[in-house]
Amino acid sequence: MTLQPNIVSKKSRKGATDFSCASCKNTNCLIKKNLHNAPNVTFVEQKKTLKCKKGQQFIIEGAPVNGLFFILKGTVKVFRTGINGREQIVRFAKEGEIIGHRGFGTEEYYSIGAIALQEVVLCYFSKDDLQESLLENPHFAYDMILFYANELNKSESKVKSISQMTVRERVIDTLLYIHRKFGNLRGFLNLPLSRKEYADYAGTTEEQVIRTFSTLKKEGLISAKGKKIGIPNVQDLKNEISEHNYFLDT
Repeated sequence: MTLQPNIVSKKSRKGATDFSCASCKNTNCLIKKNLHNAPNVTFVEQKKTLKCKKGQQFIIEGAPVNGLFFILKGTVKVFRTGINGREQIVRFAKEGEIIGHRGFGTEEYYSIGAIALQEVVLCYFSKDDLQESLLENPHFAYDMILFYANELNKSESKVKSISQMTVRERVIDTLLYIHRKFGNLRGFLNLPLSRKEYADYAGTTEEQVIRTFSTLKKEGLISAKGKKIGIPNVQDLKNEISEHNYFLDT
């Protein structure tokens, strides 16, 4: 089952931030983009707004799929359990992105788990409400088809690239992925991760990540301060894996 984050009701948030879709600033959100096309916005009015604390898991792998989560604020780690119970990070998600879409409409259970990496605000739409809206709104349905097509393309490209990469190249690819998606903050990647989290995304071990970081640091390709990692010259790092089309996964 999914864990229960704090539900932010309209009554309990008087004077707080407005969480309505109409005032949302996440212009890449599929819901926001299609509000003006929707003949019926009842599903928007019936959404739930949830708050998760840092480290809180709001989707448990294998739980029934009851709806989709749209990230209004914060960063989320999406993962699945691999061989011998090892965690494999599928992606990191931020504002405007969807969580739980791989099981929507095709499976009865979530194939992934999701944990808040910082305080997160989520918009939750029930499966029934979304399916009804998709049937009523062809523009929304078309955008959803394009979204799934893009997700499939990125997944296939990632599988192909990873299968041909060395450990060093996979770690570099992970660093560039984090840089593309979250940018820099005061000279370091704007998503501090543990060495284990880097390993779980790159498909390697924590020890190999530590060794690779040490080598990259000696070569001047990265800088490090605790959990923080900096990239002095992004192009130099890109050149290391240019043949693998690193730019396909955003």
